[in-house]
Amino acid sequence: MNDIVQTVFDKLLPDSSNPPVVANAFAPSNIALSKYWGKRDKSRNLPMNSSLSVSLGNLGTSTKISPADHDILIFNNNTVALTEPFAKRLFDFVRYFRQGQHAPLQIDSSNTIPTAAGLASSASGFAALTVALDSAFQTRLPESALSIIARIGSGSASRSLWHGFVRWNRGNSIDGMDSYAQPLAIKWPAFRIAIVTVDSAQKSQSSRDGMNHTVATSPLFSSWPAQAERDCLSIEQALLEQDFVTVGQTAESNALAMHATMSAARPTLNYLKPQSWTVLDSLWRARGDGLNAYATMDAGANVKILYLENDEALIKELFPSATYIAPFAPADACLN
Repeated sequence: MNDIVQTVFDKLLPDSSNPPVVANAFAPSNIALSKYWGKRDKSRNLPMNSSLSVSLGNLGTSTKISPADHDILIFNNNTVALTEPFAKRLFDFVRYFRQGQHAPLQIDSSNTIPTAAGLASSASGFAALTVALDSAFQTRLPESALSIIARIGSGSASRSLWHGFVRWNRGNSIDGMDSYAQPLAIKWPAFRIAIVTVDSAQKSQSSRDGMNHTVATSPLFSSWPAQAERDCLSIEQALLEQDFVTVGQTAESNALAMHATMSAARPTLNYLKPQSWTVLDSLWRARGDGLNAYATMDAGANVKILYLENDEALIKELFPSATYIAPFAPADACLN
C-alpha cells in the first residue's frame, strides 16, 4: 500500500476497525461548473485550484457491501475478475478500511450513468464506496473526513457526497487535511441541466492520465490554476446572487479553457468529438437568438447544458434526446 496514502487514513480512521456489517449507499454524480484539472500532489489527489460543482440528481452510483467468504466485485450485475485493474484499484482502497483484519467483502455496485464517459462515474463510485465502507465498518467519520477519503479514490469524489452545489477547497497544507469539499447552503429550484450524450463509450484515456499528461506537456497550463481559482470564486458569488448569466458565462469559459490546455498538450489530447462541437454550435446559434443557456464539458465528449426552468421548452426542442435534470427537485429526481 502507498505509505503516503496510509498516513492519511491513519489520521482519520480509529486505531482498529470493527467487523463489517451490511451497508448501502448512494452518491450522485456531479458536474463541475469550475473545473478540477491539475494536481499539486498526485498521491493524495490534491488539486492546484478549488472547484465547484452541482449534483446530477439521481444519476450516480449505488453500492452495497456485505461480509463474504472471499472478495467479490459485482458491477452493473456482472462479476468482475479481481485481476482486472478496476477491481484492483477498488480493493486497494478497501484495504485501508480493513486495517489489517481478515474481512472479505462482496461489493455490489451499479451506475445510472455511463462509466468512464466523461460523466463523473468514478466520482460517484468512490463517494458511494466511501460512505458504504464507513457504514459497514461503523467508523462514523465526519463529513470532512469522508470527503478527504473519497478524494483519495478519485479527486472529484470529494464533491459527490452531497446533492446540490458543492465547493472543494484547494487547501494549503502539505498533508492535504484542509483539502475537502463542503456543500453550499444555496438552493436554486429553477436551475436545470440537460445532458446531451455524444458518446457513452469508455474514454480512450482516463481523466487521471489525461490530466497528468496535460500538466506535464501543455504550454498553456501554467496560467490555468490561477484563472480557475478566480472562476471558482466568481461562480460562487454569482450563485449567492442567483446571477445566472455570470454563472453560465464563467462555467462555459472555464470548460473551454480547460479543453484548450488539453489541445495544446504534446501530443495533443482531445476528448471532444465533432458531434460535441455540433452541439455547441447549435447552442451558440440559439443563444444568439436570445436563449439564456450555456455549456460545460468535463474530460469527455458529452455536453451539459445549463439553463433555467422557464427555458425548458426551448431546450427540449433544441436537444430532444437529452437527459433533463432538476438538481433541487423533490427526491432529486430526473425530469424524464
